[in-house]
Amino acid sequence: MTHLWVRAEQRDHEQRVGLTPEGAKALIDAGVNVTVERSTSRAIPIDGYAEAGCEIVPENTWPDAPDGTIIFGLKELPDDGRSLKHRHIMFGHAYKGQPSGQVLLKRFKAGGGTLLDLEYLVDEAGQRVAAFGYWAGYAGAAVALKCWIAQQKGDLAGPVGTCASSSHMLADLQEQLVRIGTQRPTALIIGALGRVGTGAADLCQAMGVATTKWDMAETAHGGPFPEILTHDIFLNCILARPGTPVFVLVAAKTAMRRLSVIGDIACDPESDFSPIKVYDRVTSWDAPALRVHETPPLDVMAIDNLPSLLPTESSEDFAAQLLPSLLQLDRLDQGVWERAKATFEQHIERV
Repeated sequence: MTHLWVRAEQRDHEQRVGLTPEGAKALIDAGVNVTVERSTSRAIPIDGYAEAGCEIVPENTWPDAPDGTIIFGLKELPDDGRSLKHRHIMFGHAYKGQPSGQVLLKRFKAGGGTLLDLEYLVDEAGQRVAAFGYWAGYAGAAVALKCWIAQQKGDLAGPVGTCASSSHMLADLQEQLVRIGTQRPTALIIGALGRVGTGAADLCQAMGVATTKWDMAETAHGGPFPEILTHDIFLNCILARPGTPVFVLVAAKTAMRRLSVIGDIACDPESDFSPIKVYDRVTSWDAPALRVHETPPLDVMAIDNLPSLLPTESSEDFAAQLLPSLLQLDRLDQGVWERAKATFEQHIERV
């Protein structure tokens, strides 16, 4: 019997989960044994999983799961150097030259385990079968707007936290914009036709932010892109990969510009392919804005778990997208799982 173990997330501020109680019930009905760890932070209460028939176990006990178990989480594993013997479904961030990703792959190689990376679960056409993109874009645009609002008050954006819903997020932003009483900013989105860009554009539209929407056609010439500097906010929604143009050069810091906030929603500064060259590290919930130039100010927002700001909505959306693939876990040698394993084996050979 296939055994899926949903682990508790151990990263700060991570409340999302990739499987809802309803999804767990569908898996159990299909013959999958589902274990769910208790969690002190998960947005969806444990009671629903128990009622669905899941085995409930203590938090962070997945290392002791039987060898054949498939461990399912979203974000990083604890950086404890432990060899990894299980098959893990998660976002590994390990295939684009990231130093931390290379460490993770060495742990899999040492333990004989397998990474089935959620970012690389793709259909026959190469399209991802599940992504948090929409809510990453939505929340990322919201935090970038908070950074801009803080600048209008001569401040650097303060801490951010989870919202009960997108409606609560919009109401909070509207209140802040009314309070400062200035004209709304302008924004340019690159990747506007994708899921991330759509979420960012929807947030901007709801807030009355005049938005220029670019996608592949507008960036095909490879740059430079002086238009970015003529907007107040730039939102990067393009996933870094070989051939991605550089959108913001280091020289943008001292250039004549209106631009004062960069929301790097794709957020992969460690990647060799990052298109934003004015910063080199992620920002956090406690300090969402990194000031990379003082006068005039230029702040970068680069939080790498943005959908967690809306944990319930983003979890429910992602889980619904992923469930059809989870229902195929008894066929790991086929379809999306076989492709994910092949990608892992291609990269583990280089470690």
